[in-house]
Amino acid sequence: MIDHIWLAHFPKITYARHKKMAALFLNSTHLTEIELDDLCSIGIEPEIAHELIVWREKNPWEKIKQNLDDTETVAISINDSQYPKLLKQITDPPWAIFTRGKLPNDTNQMAVGVVGTRRHSLYGKESCIRLSEGIAKRNITVVSGLALGIDSFAHESAIKQNGITIAVLGAGVDRHAIYPRSHESLAEKIIKTGGALISEYPPGTEPTKFSFPARNRIIAGLTQGTLVIEAPVQSGALITARRALDYNREVMAVPHPINSISGAGGNDLIKKGAALITSTDDICDILSWQSVGPKQPKLIPDINLADNEILGYFSEEPNQLENIIQKSGLPSEKILSTLTMLEMQGNIKNLGGGYYIKN
Repeated sequence: MIDHIWLAHFPKITYARHKKMAALFLNSTHLTEIELDDLCSIGIEPEIAHELIVWREKNPWEKIKQNLDDTETVAISINDSQYPKLLKQITDPPWAIFTRGKLPNDTNQMAVGVVGTRRHSLYGKESCIRLSEGIAKRNITVVSGLALGIDSFAHESAIKQNGITIAVLGAGVDRHAIYPRSHESLAEKIIKTGGALISEYPPGTEPTKFSFPARNRIIAGLTQGTLVIEAPVQSGALITARRALDYNREVMAVPHPINSISGAGGNDLIKKGAALITSTDDICDILSWQSVGPKQPKLIPDINLADNEILGYFSEEPNQLENIIQKSGLPSEKILSTLTMLEMQGNIKNLGGGYYIKN
């Protein structure tokens, strides 16, 4: 059925207006057959109804179809069999979605939304990388929003582990509309590695302040659970978490220090009952996916006592090289050579800027 796809291109369509018009489509009324009186009779505002009639004449389906072909965009109506089943179950699913790439098979599909702030901390970045890589290793799809910060780390980490990741956009999925523009190459990488870009907005649509909150419901709707990595109390990630609750999906969060402003939103979610997450195993347990893939092995480093002493100065909080030298009292040459060895063995990770963290 093309009407939902066609209507999604109308610039002033909203979910509520589309819902009213869906009743007409159920009665086998085609968009070309709808008259002004029909639109007004179902509650469409007269000025909007008039604009739609004029727009319809200037934008026939053939023109819409050509634009989809030119931008290599696949349009899927809510009535199509390819429409994601999880997304269709929510209370306000998009009437049509536009995609580039390959949507995962709905059969036994496992997916987790990974969301967070653009203004991340080192702790938030490292937590996102660790958990997203762990999710991808379990053949679980990572779903996020292609935004700067936490979203991008989630996508990149899944790709690094040869996993599947889906980006839900608040703009069109075509190359000219990717937002932010700096993530155009990441978007193409997602497609090339077997993932997909998804949006309820047609090709060429620019983002607005309303489109991002709206797209958050799709992230929540495509997944069995939403994981908040790092989010202040006023954050779009918390909108995604609230929508997940609305849809009776799991909400999970990574704990942060009590004085963390950027992590206050996640801590608040945990206080209100969200699952506290520190490992991929926690996620699988919460979502009853205990049988998915192997448990993550605990690292048993093969290092000597002196190296073990230096390793003891590291934790899951970033630590600066200068602090390690001062606390250990060892020569800086010894510290540097040991750090190189520990990093090669996978026991610590260099975060850049002289900061290290324990793996």
